[in-house]
Amino acid sequence: MADDRQLPELTVYTDGACSPNPGPGGWGAVILADGKVVRELSGYGGESTNNRMELTAAVAALKSIEGRHRIVLYTDSNYLRHGITDWIVKWQRNGWQTADRRPVKNCDLWQELLVQIEHHRITWKWVRGHGTDRWNNRADELAVLARKSGVEPERRDAAAARQPAADDVRLYLGVTCRQSVGIGGWAVILTWRDRVRVLGGRAEGMTANQLYIHAAIEGLTALKTNLPAHLFTYSGYLRDGAVSWLPGWRQRDWLTREGAPVSNRELWQRLAGLLDQHQVQIQLADRQQELCAMQEAKELAREFEQGAAA
Repeated sequence: MADDRQLPELTVYTDGACSPNPGPGGWGAVILADGKVVRELSGYGGESTNNRMELTAAVAALKSIEGRHRIVLYTDSNYLRHGITDWIVKWQRNGWQTADRRPVKNCDLWQELLVQIEHHRITWKWVRGHGTDRWNNRADELAVLARKSGVEPERRDAAAARQPAADDVRLYLGVTCRQSVGIGGWAVILTWRDRVRVLGGRAEGMTANQLYIHAAIEGLTALKTNLPAHLFTYSGYLRDGAVSWLPGWRQRDWLTREGAPVSNRELWQRLAGLLDQHQVQIQLADRQQELCAMQEAKELAREFEQGAAA
């Protein structure tokens, strides 16, 4: 696409480390522009596996990049390389099961990676581990140091860590998106005390990222009270955008740090206005300890997509 050729370019190296495997894990990433390092990232993964740390590194690196970019991502993991370029299409077709009908391992991270790659134009490349590539070795070094540190990365701000009070409003977001046919669905379950309200709809021509922002806008627009609200989502893009990136975008007149226009600007501006009006904490839901309401929101979104919900 002509527009994609005009995107700013970045090079990303990611790596994960566990010793023993499974055991304490760490991940690292190096982001370069024009051959120069613009950011290094790393984190401790607790008890984990090499494969989970490789996936975590890729997800974390992509989540840290504001705006749409052309990215060349280097990995020494055949698991990540083959998974994202080949296996994942089959897993999706099989309902996130392998060819022998077993649940796909690390499904939560694969699904999060799918959300992140949608935001960029990515070329995946394999590099031999522990070889002569300077930046792959640096990513490995960061991962090993993080593993040895044994310290969790401080990603959750105090506001997001706060648990909802009994009188707070809760919004649970669900989204489905079939990018290949350009059809999706969204749903929001609003709860306050013993009251429940469901919103949702079918959408065409929207990405998963756009649907998540749209769902948040619809949910917050429906609020009839100024009580504190907690919005739960699986989208790291929505959470990081609203919590971490919005202030900078506004200061730079809706440009990313790299000077590119913010993707989905109109949706973000609408959401920013609503966040100014309400006391909202946006929290990333845990896929491994799934809230019942999040599961219901996802199922409702699928029904709206199929036109079954009224």
